[in-house]
Order: sequence, then C-alpha cells, then structure tokens
Amino acid sequence: MIAVIPGARIWYEDTGGSGPPVVLLHARTGSAELWRRQLTAFGGAGYRCIAYDRRQSGRTEVAPEAPQALPADDLRALVDALGLERFHLIGTAAGGIVALDFALSCPARVRSLVFANSVGSAEIKREPEYITAAAQLRPPDELPLEIRELGAWYRGHHPAGVREWLALGEQTRSKKPVFPSTGNRITLARLADLKMPALLITGDIDPYTPPAVLEVFRRRIPHATALVIPNSGHSAFWEQPERFNGAVLEFLAKW
Repeated sequence: MIAVIPGARIWYEDTGGSGPPVVLLHARTGSAELWRRQLTAFGGAGYRCIAYDRRQSGRTEVAPEAPQALPADDLRALVDALGLERFHLIGTAAGGIVALDFALSCPARVRSLVFANSVGSAEIKREPEYITAAAQLRPPDELPLEIRELGAWYRGHHPAGVREWLALGEQTRSKKPVFPSTGNRITLARLADLKMPALLITGDIDPYTPPAVLEVFRRRIPHATALVIPNSGHSAFWEQPERFNGAVLEFLAKW
C-alpha cells in the first residue's frame, strides 16, 4: 500500500482490522519485509500492524526535489494519513532511534514503546557510561554485515535464515541508507522524559547493545522493563522470533 506524504510515497504493509494499532520501525539496512514474522503473529493476536519502508529503504519513493525530512516527521505524517491517533510503537536498531525521537516529541500518541537492539542515538554512543557498558565490543565495519548483526548461534543453526535476511536487505543496502537524524538531542539524561510504558530488548551477544547497555537504558527510563533474549545478536526479532513475539505480545496486552 502507498501513503503520499510531503516529498515521498511511503510503501507500507497493513494487516488491517479494528484492533489496537502497532507501528513497526525497521533497522537502517532493511525494510518492512523484515517484519513478516511479527506482522503474522501480532495480526493474528488481534492487533492492526503497520510496517513501512523509511526513506532510502525498500520501495518507498522520494521526490527528486524533496527537502531533507526527519524520519520522526515522516512517521508523524504517515500515522496522520492513516488516522492513527494513539498506537504502540516498536523500533529495532536504527528504527529504535526514530521511535525514541517520535516518543520524545509526541508522547501522548505513544501507547507503549518497545525499544529493541538499539544504541539510542549518535550522542549516546559517545557518552562515557555507554562506552564503559559496551566495553568497546562494536565489531569493525570491515566485517560482513551478517557477522556484525546476526549472532554466531543463529548463523550456525539457520543458514537459510541468514540468506533470507541478506536478500531482504539487499535493495536497501544498495541505496546506502544513512544513520537517522533526529529532531531531539537524545542523550541518556533525556531518556527520563519517556513516561510511557517501555519494554527494552536485546540479545545476549549483541555487540552494539549488550545487556550491560540495556541496563543503563532501563535505569534511565522511568517505566521500563528489560529483556535479554538468549542465543541472539543484533536482530533479536529475526533470530528468535518466537521469544521476541511472545514477550512483546505479553507486554502489549497490559496496555
């Protein structure tokens, strides 16, 4: 489906229905298609799920003359176009950055927040508390993407899933997506302004957001709970979908 917003034609998937809406934000390399296991599970549980391709991703088209737009502003334009006043928001990796930016700017519209496998912002990555907790685990950019973002357990047990993950992200990688810009200066201190219920998720072997970093976020966000998914790297929603989906559905049901 296509939603026309200022400067872009946003491609999105919508499970439909009258249940509580859930909006999913994909990682920097990827598209809405990577949420296929969540769309099926959450839609089957009665939620109306929307996953969309951000600019420089998937099948979304940007007008050549369009000015730069903040990803959170595009999200606002999309949910306005779809008539979504209040919704659950789920973001993974770079999508988590967009989710934080939107939640800080429009807190009344976020029913709950699921923040998964994300460093939070470029500013947070430079803060001493993050650097200490991460223990310099970030893998070198020269390593293949699947080595950096999928855990060794998953790569060893699900080679077909690795190939599928790479294939689904290929179109986006060819567009050279950039790190999301934000309207808010997102620091660890700003996380205290997130008053909505929040579920924080990471994998036990995520080098970007290891469990120690997740605990830093949990202490900063007032109404947050944290979950570490075993045998998972930087893409818990893909590597361990049953555990991810079960935990998120249990959380959403409370709100």
